[in-house]
Amino acid sequence: MTKPCIICVAITGSVATKQNNPAVPITVAEQLESTHEAFEAGAAIVHAHVRNDDQSPTSDPEKFARLKEGLEKHCPGMIIQFSTGGRSGAGEARGGMLPLKPDMASLSVGSNNFPTRVYENPPDLVDWLAGEMRTYAVKPEIEAFDLSHIHQAAAMNKDGRIPGRLYVQFVMGVKNAMPVDRDVFDYYIKTVQRLVPDAEWCAAGIGRYQLTVNEWCIAAGGHTRTGLEDNVRFDRETLAPSNAALVRRAAELCEKHERPVATWQQARDILELPLEAA
Repeated sequence: MTKPCIICVAITGSVATKQNNPAVPITVAEQLESTHEAFEAGAAIVHAHVRNDDQSPTSDPEKFARLKEGLEKHCPGMIIQFSTGGRSGAGEARGGMLPLKPDMASLSVGSNNFPTRVYENPPDLVDWLAGEMRTYAVKPEIEAFDLSHIHQAAAMNKDGRIPGRLYVQFVMGVKNAMPVDRDVFDYYIKTVQRLVPDAEWCAAGIGRYQLTVNEWCIAAGGHTRTGLEDNVRFDRETLAPSNAALVRRAAELCEKHERPVATWQQARDILELPLEAA
């Protein structure tokens, strides 16, 4: 298989702290250093959250602005994807960074259970976030925690609320949400291909399932996500030393399955994003 595989690195997230793994980058400076190493290791997309000094999550646009400025300087061409996830803020505050015009932003189009609460994505908020992304030419990455989310994204694509080629990510392994199940994974792919044949897809495996889902994606012709947001361990006995180490492991799987790792230029072409000068 010769189709390039896009590797996304989810560098920080909203949950893992330095108490879980000292390599988790918290400050903007730490995030820039960690992302640069992952970029050199083969990641073409950075999925980014920001944190307060006490490591708590935030949607502070000023912090996102400083991160974006640094990423554009130190990782030229890399696709910058900001999170609009619900752990970092509530309501429209979740989209307060979209006027910064990142290349992409995550978009959850429906609600589901998380380990201790409901991850709420009511229709009016989903439509508002999608509208902001259209206004600022930000490409959504659909985060599908459930089969219904794929159907909803396809409907929003059809009626123009999410224009262009869809990029759908299956999120598997979150406690109380969709488990890591190969039959479900295969059905997700078939559903995307049936509803939106021109869509691109990827998947994220949470915790100990990260490597399994990485390999499923790469072997099946999709794209993949890795990083300390989803998994702080390298194996059962060892903490992951860096985001770059997890990216290199995904790149090794690409080599195993004869998939070239997508350059940032190839990733932008696949996702219909404008090229930027290196």
